[in-house]
Amino acid sequence: MVMAKELKRPERADGLASILAIGTANPSNFIEQSSYADYYFRVTNSEHMTDLKQKFNRICEKSMIRKRHMFMTEEFLKKNPSICASMVPSLDARQEMLVVEVPKLGKEAAQKAIDEWGQPLSKITHLIFCTISGIDMPGADYQLARLLGLSASVKRIMLYQNGCFAGGTVLRLAKDMAENNKGARVLVVCAEIIGLTFRGPSEKHLDDLVCQALFADGAASMVIGADPVPEVEKPLFEVFSAGQTFIPETNGAITARLLQAGLLVNLHRDVPKFFSENIEKCLHDAFGPLGISDWNSIFWIAHPGGAGILDNVERKLALKPEKLRATRHVLSEYGNISSACVFFILDETRKSSIKNGLGTTGGGLEWGALFGFGPGLTVDTVVLRSVAI
Repeated sequence: MVMAKELKRPERADGLASILAIGTANPSNFIEQSSYADYYFRVTNSEHMTDLKQKFNRICEKSMIRKRHMFMTEEFLKKNPSICASMVPSLDARQEMLVVEVPKLGKEAAQKAIDEWGQPLSKITHLIFCTISGIDMPGADYQLARLLGLSASVKRIMLYQNGCFAGGTVLRLAKDMAENNKGARVLVVCAEIIGLTFRGPSEKHLDDLVCQALFADGAASMVIGADPVPEVEKPLFEVFSAGQTFIPETNGAITARLLQAGLLVNLHRDVPKFFSENIEKCLHDAFGPLGISDWNSIFWIAHPGGAGILDNVERKLALKPEKLRATRHVLSEYGNISSACVFFILDETRKSSIKNGLGTTGGGLEWGALFGFGPGLTVDTVVLRSVAI
């Protein structure tokens, strides 16, 4: 007699999960950061708030961002004035746009990753979709599966409202799926549109100005699987380990509440200090088993929560300037795209490595750290191993 536990025992992969392809996408509309204060106060009918505009302009100047992509054009905002107000009920208008546009932006990135992977859609067995932008049922994962034409039996996971650390979270989940299900190919998609967080300025919510100066729209996708098929699939990075922790005594440092006026984010001014003072413990926990303690000997894929976080981390760990070059480049050219950011940085790292003939996808280095930072304060740490180019 065949025992039930024998029937249910999964056949696991032999090797580690690998990133097999990466794709990114942004709305075509973008705005230069140097002129954003003028634009923002104009479209929100707030030009009379001259002192607040000067403060916002200083925040934009210090952001180290050159431009940001945004789906919501000035024409769109004129047709939806409630979104431009400060704390006016506008959730219906925001949701109506997001539940349609977020899966569409995700599809654009996913299609690029699938094209690079080069295998039939029928081989995608799992789908993970992550966003803080909009909530509906059936979710953005279901809508994306239909848009792409994935199998009706694809195993889906929808992650809403995790925040900026979630780029590491989806990698952790995809690693478990790929390694515990032989032959699995996991499509990961992170898509963000600032439709919930955009609003006019307010004297009562000054830290919201930082959000208005940082966040932007974009999507990133990966195909992840273990035991790549030789001569058919080309691994870019191995996902060696993945973990998550929250920093003690930082509850409330980053919070977000979904209100009738959208998602209201609150940021403590010491967030850069909290992260920089705790990142070394995360590094020791992740790289201790490998005997690595020189943080300049690894490549870095760090979520660019803002220039202040990057500056503090660089000083605390005595990192060479090139360690965070890819991160700073993505922050400059795209802004903070929440969960999708780390995959833009990963894509930039591997493309730059190939372009400059550096020997591995990790800039000539074997091991690297991918960090997601966000509400909690939560830190996702992923150890990556690059492959030879």
